[in-house]
Formats: sequence, C-alpha cells, structure tokens
Amino acid sequence: MADYMEEKLTKISDRLLAFGVKIVKITTDLNKSSIGRNIGKQLLRAGTSAGANYEETYGAESRADFTHKLQLVLKELRESLYWLKLVRKSEILKWRNIDNIIDETEQLCKIIAQSIITTKNNR
Repeated sequence: MADYMEEKLTKISDRLLAFGVKIVKITTDLNKSSIGRNIGKQLLRAGTSAGANYEETYGAESRADFTHKLQLVLKELRESLYWLKLVRKSEILKWRNIDNIIDETEQLCKIIAQSIITTKNNR
C-alpha cells in the first residue's frame, strides 16, 4: 500500500513539474507586451509555486501541516487558472495550446481538492 501511495504522489509531483514548465513557456511569450508582462509575473509566481508547495508536503510535520500545504497548492492552482482564463479571454496571447493547459489546471485542482477532503476525513 505504501508503494502505491508513493507512486501516486510521484505522478502528481511529475504533473505539477510539467505544469510549471508550461507556465514558464507561456510567460516567456507573455513578456513580449507590457500587459502580458504584468499578467505573466502573476501567472509565473502562482503556476510555479504550486509544484514547489506540493514538494513541501513530503516534509510535513503532521497531518494538519500536510493538509495546510495541500491547501496552498490548491490556492496557487486556482490563481493560475484565473490568469490563464484571463489570457484566453483577452486574447493577448495567440497560444494554440492554452485550452490544454487550462484543462490540466482544472484537473490538478480536482485532484488536490479531493486529496484535501480525503486527508481531512481520515483524521
């Protein structure tokens, strides 16, 4: 059972890392305009910190600390989702894969939200 959980955590960690890489690429393209730079700074901060905060769950000192760290991950993912939707709706970036990254962000939000619920229910 422990191996299964470790594998599941690793897969989420890998997805968050890949998500962070996509965010870096998007913000690189956003930096080509002044409005894009401002939005890009916010997106870069939120999008890359989600994975970093998730990595911190491995060092959680208690179940409450673990839950808190997961809540931070979800907060950053939700903020990233907002900025990505703003980029799509404002059309400041003609990035053809923006819908794919929005979909991935929504999936990651659901996974992390369910993990928070599960963790809270297993007290």
